[in-house]
Amino acid sequence: MTTLLEARYRTVLRLLPAYYRRDREEEMVEVYLWDLDRDTQDQSRPTLGEVASVAALAVRTRLAATGAPRPYVLLGSAVRHFALFAVLLQAATVVVDRVLELTWASTHGAREWDVFLSGFSGHGPTPAVVEIAVWVLPLLWPVGFFALVHDRRHLARVSVLLAALPSLWPFAAPLLSGTGLGAPWFAASFALFAWLSALALCVGHHRDAPAALLPVGSPGLVFAACCVVTGGSEVLLPAMADAAWAPAMCFVVGALGWLVWHTRRADRSAACGALALAVLGLVLLAVRVAMLWTWLGVPVPAVLVGSAVAQAGVLTLVVAVLGFVARRDLATR
Repeated sequence: MTTLLEARYRTVLRLLPAYYRRDREEEMVEVYLWDLDRDTQDQSRPTLGEVASVAALAVRTRLAATGAPRPYVLLGSAVRHFALFAVLLQAATVVVDRVLELTWASTHGAREWDVFLSGFSGHGPTPAVVEIAVWVLPLLWPVGFFALVHDRRHLARVSVLLAALPSLWPFAAPLLSGTGLGAPWFAASFALFAWLSALALCVGHHRDAPAALLPVGSPGLVFAACCVVTGGSEVLLPAMADAAWAPAMCFVVGALGWLVWHTRRADRSAACGALALAVLGLVLLAVRVAMLWTWLGVPVPAVLVGSAVAQAGVLTLVVAVLGFVARRDLATR
């Protein structure tokens, strides 16, 4: 007769995918019940540690690398590629943004430098610490990227989680100051971009996953190229550059380059790079549309609105092409 504790363990194990339960469920239940007295099993239940370990195993087995049914292998590959591309884009964007900000402040006279420093002082110790953290913590995105490509997964996870924290500050600041949330849709889309990148890295690059590899080039060279494209889009077209402009431009150039590289490959069956890029493009399109939504009813220069609308159109077209390529790749065996 099945005891209540055994039934509870089997309920917890339903978190695991069916293919894994078919092979391991009986063995796992036997291990869990091995040294427990049958008379006390109706008064016991799985511990929180056991439930947490099963949940972690459920994530790893659903985002599998090898030895699993094809849909799980493809899903795992797509999530890992999305994390790699998204963290790379975040890393290049934040480095370029900080370098340009410091360059402008330090080369346009003492007044601009004082304006830059005033953002970290003159508001009391607590706001100053918060502003410094909001400025510094995103610089952990490149740390997370290089830790990931050098297979330092724990460092990569910690870095990207800390780097994503400042994206939550627009929601926390009104609670502390009593003011309203400015540009809520853009803040929400920006936070979604940051946290999807961080969480995809944390769950996709688990201990059973293969090492992260870029499709082409060394990590340093690819990162430098992304920084050049991101920075160039702001320096060459400063009148069009808002918070969403540079990362979207870098994505478009990178996605087009990836498509050219992809068409030259013979094997297109399991990398799932197109699917990952398509999802990343959708996230960036959401950020761009959210910024346009924020400008409704606000006197914004026509060139800025026009460039943002054009960029949204280009993003839509690139995402559609990536979706078509992803569908073709997923159908290839």
